[in-house]
Amino acid sequence: MTEATEAQRPMTRVPPHELPAALRDAGLSNWIREPLDDALDGRRRIIMPPAAAVMGTPASASQGALLDEARHPDTVFMMGDNPALPKMPKRPALKDFFLLRFSPIARTHLLQSARVARLNGLGEKVIMACLVHDIAIAGLLSANHGYWGAQLVAPYVDEEVAWAIEKHEALRYFADESVGYTYPHAYIDYFGPDYRPPDYIRREHEAARQHRWYMTSRLVTVNDIYSFDPDVTVEFDEFADVVGRNFRQPAEGLGFDGSPVAHMWRTMIWPNNFL
Repeated sequence: MTEATEAQRPMTRVPPHELPAALRDAGLSNWIREPLDDALDGRRRIIMPPAAAVMGTPASASQGALLDEARHPDTVFMMGDNPALPKMPKRPALKDFFLLRFSPIARTHLLQSARVARLNGLGEKVIMACLVHDIAIAGLLSANHGYWGAQLVAPYVDEEVAWAIEKHEALRYFADESVGYTYPHAYIDYFGPDYRPPDYIRREHEAARQHRWYMTSRLVTVNDIYSFDPDVTVEFDEFADVVGRNFRQPAEGLGFDGSPVAHMWRTMIWPNNFL
C-alpha cells in the first residue's frame, strides 16, 4: 500500500469534546474509532490498549472508562480486521508482515542491516538472522525483543539462527574488540551514560560467549545498524533467495499452521483485538 493511499484514509479520531471526560483526560482519544465504512455496520469501535503498553502510565487507569463506553448501543470493541490497517492475505508470508505491518523505520532497519551483512560477505544464516533480528520490535513487543523474536521465528529457521536472535539481546550491550564491536553510542542517547544492564543480561552474555554459535550472534550485533541511510531503499525481494532457503514458510500461512507460535503471528495480523 502506498503512502498516498494511507494518507487518504478517513480520520478515525473522535473529536475530544465527544469523549467521556475520563478518556479525554487520560489522552485516549485515539482508542475510540468512528466507523470508516458500511462494513463496520455504522458502529464505533473501541481499541483496548494492551496492558503491557500502558503499565506505569496514566492510560493504565482507563480500562474502566473504556468498558463503560462499550455499553453504548452504537459502540463495540474492536475484533478482527481494523480498517485503519492494510488487510493481510489469507495465507500471509514473511514478506506480507514486512510490507503490511512493520513501520517504515523498523522495515528499513531490518533490510539495511541484512544488506550490510550481505555486503560484508557473511553467510546466509547471519544474513537471515539480521533480516529478522528485531522482528519483535517491528511488530510485537520491544521489551525482551531478542527472546520474543527468537520464539517467533524458531519453527521456521535453523536453530542457530533463532539462537543468534535471542542472544543478540544481551550481546549488544557488551564490546568485543576482536571483531571491532563497541558499545553503541545510540544507547548512551537512549538510556544515559550511567545505564547498567541487569544481572540476567550479564549472565546471558557470559554464557553466550562460551557457546559454539557465539560468533553468529555477535555478527548480528556487528551488522545491527543504528543509523541507517534515509536515501537508500532496500526492497524485501532483494532477500527472496535467502528467505526461500532459510525460512520455512507454512503453506497455511504464518499464524494458521498450528505451530506453538502461531498465536504470535495472529497477534500481528489482528493487533487490536479486544480478546
